[in-house]
Amino acid sequence: MTALPGLGTPRTASPELLRSVFRQHAAGVAVITAPGSRPAGFTATSLTSVAADPPLLSFGVGTGSSSWPAVSEAEHIGVHILGEHQQELAATFARSGADRFGPATSWHTGPEGVPLLDGVLAWMVCKVVARVPAGDHCLVLAQPVVGDPAVPGRPLLYHQGRFNALRD
Repeated sequence: MTALPGLGTPRTASPELLRSVFRQHAAGVAVITAPGSRPAGFTATSLTSVAADPPLLSFGVGTGSSSWPAVSEAEHIGVHILGEHQQELAATFARSGADRFGPATSWHTGPEGVPLLDGVLAWMVCKVVARVPAGDHCLVLAQPVVGDPAVPGRPLLYHQGRFNALRD
C-alpha cells in the first residue's frame, strides 16, 4: 500500500493492527467482579457509559478467559474504578492464573453477593441486562443498581501497554 500524506503507510486490518492502534488510546482502568462458587474478576479497559436514562454501561470480556464462566451466569456484577495508586491491583486482576481474591486483595461481599474491592475510587453493583457475542469476546450491558464514588483521587490509566497516571 502507498503511504498517505501525513498519515503513513496503511496496513491491512488484523488483530495486530487493532491492538497497535488501541495502544495509542489511553483508557481508564476498571476491575469487573462476579459472584460464584469462587468469586471471579478481571481488569477491563473497555468500560463505557452507554446511556444516562436508564443508566447503562458496557464492557467486553474474552469468552476464553477464566472469568467468563462466572460473568456469563451472573445476574449482577461489580464495577470498580481504580486509582493511580492501584497499579498492582490492576496487574493482579489482569494476570492469568493469579490468586485475584487472595490475601493481598482487600475485598468484601457487597449487595447481591457481588465481591467489592476496598479502596477504589468508585464502585457500582450492576444488573446484567444483555450479553452480546462479539468475536472472541462478549459485550456485556449492565444497569447500575447501587454504587458510591467512594474516594477522591486520580484514575489509573492504561496506555502503550502499561499502567500510567494522569499528568498535569
